[in-house]
Amino acid sequence: MAILRRSPTSAQVEGRSAYLFLLPWFAGLLLLTGGPILASLALSFTDFDLLTAPSFVGLDNYARMLTDDPHFVNAVRVTLIYVVLSVPLSGAFALLVAVLLNRPMRGIGLYRAAYYLPSLLGGSVAVAILWRQIFGADGLINDVLQHFGIVGPSWISTPQYAIYTLILLHVWQFGSPMLIFLAGLKQIPAELYDAAAVDGAGPVRAFFRITLPMLSPIIFFNLVLQTVNSFKAFTPAFIISGGTGGPADSTLFYTLFIYQEGFGNFRMGYASALAWVLLLVTAAFTALAFRSARYWVHYAD
Repeated sequence: MAILRRSPTSAQVEGRSAYLFLLPWFAGLLLLTGGPILASLALSFTDFDLLTAPSFVGLDNYARMLTDDPHFVNAVRVTLIYVVLSVPLSGAFALLVAVLLNRPMRGIGLYRAAYYLPSLLGGSVAVAILWRQIFGADGLINDVLQHFGIVGPSWISTPQYAIYTLILLHVWQFGSPMLIFLAGLKQIPAELYDAAAVDGAGPVRAFFRITLPMLSPIIFFNLVLQTVNSFKAFTPAFIISGGTGGPADSTLFYTLFIYQEGFGNFRMGYASALAWVLLLVTAAFTALAFRSARYWVHYAD
């Protein structure tokens, strides 16, 4: 008896075609992302110097960073200062500029492009070098201060000021969150502001009663995105300090510390353990943000 076979439906054909087109992406995910992640996890339990075969040491790398590495503690402190200060300052400044650029005016597209430009250039090596020159002993900042009779220090070479120059550099790169805020502002119905004006609410009250609650999902999105990016910051600290994290480890970002341990001291096993701690800390901050979102993020539904 002949066996009747069903011909594949159009939905099945489309599904197979979709998986076929996604196959290169899945291959890249497994080979270029998943594989290295699992390899770094395995290396975090070893002593590996890139030249000889790794040897298993268990939890020694994790115990060392928590009990016998002062540079680890300092890198954590510097990174937390950077994240805690740069993220809210950058977000607030981006929101302020977005509110200003949301008003109808001539040439508004040119203004938006000009304010977005720092985000395209801010993470580059050239801008980091320029930033080092601006905040140097003979830089632009001190030239301006001299006109007021103030002799400024070398901001980038003084331990108590160096980290704040990097925070200013991060705040200067406000273009991306500004555009996201601007898109959110465009979605707020104008009728809400008209009703508030009829009720006698001024611009400040309307901002806190209407704009901020309606923008809370966008604020939450920018908060998570900027927090993750701040934890991953590397290029400014590397270029401005010359890869040392100086002066006196005042710009020793956690990512720079990982780089020094892995490619400077050839302790790749220890660097892998540091990287996994960074992953867990970033995940914890992200989870905390999602946990708190239920209390202050308001959605339309």
